[in-house]
Amino acid sequence: MKKQRIQKGQYGYRNYHKKAEFVKILIGFLLIAILLCAKLAVSQQAWKNILTVSAILTVLPTANVASPFLASLPYGTPRAEFHQALAPYEKQMAVLYDLILTSKDFVLPMDGILVHPTGVYAYCTNRKVQVSKAEGFFNELFRAHRLDPHVKILTDEKMFLKRAASLKPACEYDDDGSVEYTVALLKNLSM
Repeated sequence: MKKQRIQKGQYGYRNYHKKAEFVKILIGFLLIAILLCAKLAVSQQAWKNILTVSAILTVLPTANVASPFLASLPYGTPRAEFHQALAPYEKQMAVLYDLILTSKDFVLPMDGILVHPTGVYAYCTNRKVQVSKAEGFFNELFRAHRLDPHVKILTDEKMFLKRAASLKPACEYDDDGSVEYTVALLKNLSM
């Protein structure tokens, strides 16, 4: 039975993504090792040409894969209990799991994000984050995309789950399509 690919926003994505990226990095290093072995079999001029092409085809893509992999390494998929506590709200609103949102200043591991017509409520496990600056960044980004700039980042799991329980089902609000657009935007911002 083939294992199903886990998409961004689904529970378990971080661990799945790390494994997939690790395989890509291994393949890149394997190609580099093969090229180093080829050095023994070719002339000096041919080796320079092969090395130039290999840098373009293997080293740079491997580095591009390795940098996000290294940034996401400390952050795994949240505990199963967290997923079980948040799962009942999936019927009431859009719920995203395991996203790592980045900007030039922040790496924000979001274990859970509630996308609701009243705003976006995110649980960030990075307790060192400057919440007001991160919220300001996302609110500006949402304004630029013509979305409601109401993003609230919570660093306490109990407060986040309490907020989830306090939200009314999204079906009680008029649907203008902004929830789906916000979900797509958040997935695009994620590593």
